[in-house]
Amino acid sequence: MSADSADTDAQQRKRTRIKLAAWWEANARDLPWRFGRTSPWGVLVSEVMSQQTQMSRVVPYWTDWMARWPDAQALADAPKADVITAWGRLGYPRRVLRLQECARVVTEQYHDELPHTYEELIGLPGIGDYTASAVLSFAFGERIAVIDTNIRRVLSRVFLGVESLGGAASPAERALANRVLPEQGAVGESVTWNQSVMELGAVVCTAKSPLCEACPVADDCMFLKLGRPGLGQRRTRPRQRFQGTDRQVRGLVLASLRELPAGASLPRKDAEKLWDDQVQLASCIASLDDDGLIEITADDMLRLPQG
Repeated sequence: MSADSADTDAQQRKRTRIKLAAWWEANARDLPWRFGRTSPWGVLVSEVMSQQTQMSRVVPYWTDWMARWPDAQALADAPKADVITAWGRLGYPRRVLRLQECARVVTEQYHDELPHTYEELIGLPGIGDYTASAVLSFAFGERIAVIDTNIRRVLSRVFLGVESLGGAASPAERALANRVLPEQGAVGESVTWNQSVMELGAVVCTAKSPLCEACPVADDCMFLKLGRPGLGQRRTRPRQRFQGTDRQVRGLVLASLRELPAGASLPRKDAEKLWDDQVQLASCIASLDDDGLIEITADDMLRLPQG
C-alpha cells in the first residue's frame, strides 16, 4: 500500500469511527445487559443466549434468568431440570447444559469471577472465539476485535465493497477486523467501535435489505459506491429448514416435558403421540438422552434430568 493509499485508508477509518460512535450514542437499543448495567457473567449469559437467536426473543429470557441465577455460583447449584425448563424456546438447548458446565468451572476454578484473559475464557466449556472476545470487549473494556456475522458484513461492505458470504471467518476478514480496530487511545474507543459496528449490522446494514438511506457511514461505504454488487449473496449451502427436522421433533419432546409438574414423567405411549414418524421420534428421544437433556427411566418413562 502506497503512502497516499495508507493515508486515505486511515482517514476513512477515522471518519467511519466518528460517525458510528455518534450514531451509536443516539440509536443504540436499550438492552438490559448494555451500558454497564450487568456483571461480566451477565454479559456472557447474554452472548450465549443470543447465538443464532433473535435479540427480541432473548431479552425476556435473559431478564428472568438473571433474576433467578444472577451469578455463576447460583447457576452451578441449580437443578438441571429447572435450567432446561427456564431455557424455554430459545433453541439449541445443548447450549444451556454447556452454560451450566461453564458456571461450575467458573465457580470452582475462578471463585465465581469470570477470568480476564482470552486463553482462560476460551478454555471454559461452550465458549468459543466470538464469545471470549465479546466478553473481553463488552464486559472488561479490553481492546480486541470482536468478529461475528454482522461485524464481518459491515466491515466487508464498507471497507472492501464486497459481500461477506458467511461460514467461518476467513483470515482476510480477521485481518481486516484487526486493521480497522481503533488503537489504544481514549478509554472505551474500541468497545464503542465493536458495539456500534455490530449494531449497525443488526438494524441497518442487514443481509438482504440494508437501509442504506439511513446509514450513518453511507458516504464512505465502498459497497454502496460500487452499486451494492452481489447484494444478499450468501454461502452456497442452503438455509436449513426447520419443519420436519430432528430439531423440531426434539423441541416438541422437550416442550412436553417442560409443561409437566416438577419431577413428573411422561409415559412413552404419550410421547409417541407427539410425532407420526415413530422411527424419527425414537431417534430424537435417544439423542436427547445422549445429550443429557432428558432421562429415560427403567419403566420407559421420559423426564427432565433429576438433580
